[in-house]
Amino acid sequence: MPELSALQSALAQLVDPLTGRDYVSAKCVRNLKQEDGAVSVDIVLGYPAAGRHAGIAAEVEAALRAVPGVHSARVNVSSQVVAHAAQRGLPLLSGIKNVIAVASGKGGVGKSTTAANLALALAAEGATVGLLDADIYGPSQPTMLGVAGRQPVSPDNKHIEPIENHGIKTMSIGFLIDPEQPMVWRGPMVTQALTQLLNDTLWGELDYLLIDLPPGTGDIQLTLSQKVPLTGAVIVTTPQDIALLDARKGLKMFEKVGVPILGIVENMSIHICSNCGHAEPIFGEGGAARMSADYGTELLGQLPLDLSIRLNADSGTPSVVAEPEGRIAGLYRDIARKVAARIAVKAQDFSAKFPKIVISNT
Repeated sequence: MPELSALQSALAQLVDPLTGRDYVSAKCVRNLKQEDGAVSVDIVLGYPAAGRHAGIAAEVEAALRAVPGVHSARVNVSSQVVAHAAQRGLPLLSGIKNVIAVASGKGGVGKSTTAANLALALAAEGATVGLLDADIYGPSQPTMLGVAGRQPVSPDNKHIEPIENHGIKTMSIGFLIDPEQPMVWRGPMVTQALTQLLNDTLWGELDYLLIDLPPGTGDIQLTLSQKVPLTGAVIVTTPQDIALLDARKGLKMFEKVGVPILGIVENMSIHICSNCGHAEPIFGEGGAARMSADYGTELLGQLPLDLSIRLNADSGTPSVVAEPEGRIAGLYRDIARKVAARIAVKAQDFSAKFPKIVISNT
């Protein structure tokens, strides 16, 4: 009969391509047992990856069956998302394990569309997800998620319930104002409104809260990066030099305040003609790859300039839910898994396991 050490050695040869670590050293192997050549094991990933579970199970089963003496193997793959550390000195938000900022230095690069699709992709992979629309001046998530016109309710006149659709929770100033009314507010009012939206929303238990930031590096971005426990930031850009200049500024801002960069998403990387199929990089090419190399971060994915992405977002059903088996949805899910995997290898937050120490005079 095979020894458990031989089985562990076989599993140690399997490297998760998203984390770069084998399943044994990453502590993903649980309940490894064998009896008369029948082996069973649980593989618990640190990130949501429902779309990969079957493939991982098949890979692990093949590796175990290759061990001499093993005649059968039963593999159960699951995911367990835990809380990870944020900026030093900031406690985590109650019930929210990880907060991800989706940012761009420049407007018009498709950041909000990317944020919506990434949130939906994480949910499709099995996570519980919330999305905060932090663009006070130009909220777009209510329209993109098909919930424009709905109004949140307050159970106690102090807090508000998020709006739910497509399997995620969302909150936006767009739910609370007349869509035709411009927000003529100065910076302090905007940051206060955003802080209230974040803290007064009854998010419940979330694996991930994505924050769709407005473009730029002003009051809103600084307030969030200094006062909100961000697990990391995703930078969205297009390949053109003008967009990359601003994206670099956004990246450097997060670095200065100690927020890890999870990676860069290149939007509108190439245009494919719907009539003839001709592919043309109308915004340039290779820009995000060079930026990733310059700053030692990962190019998470490249999304094409595709008409369906815009149509689906405008109709309130982003590509991940409109065409879940389509090529575009597959790209968003790949990016979402990479983002979650980058978080999974970060240091965990154990503050909830320690008792609170109160010093008082008696």
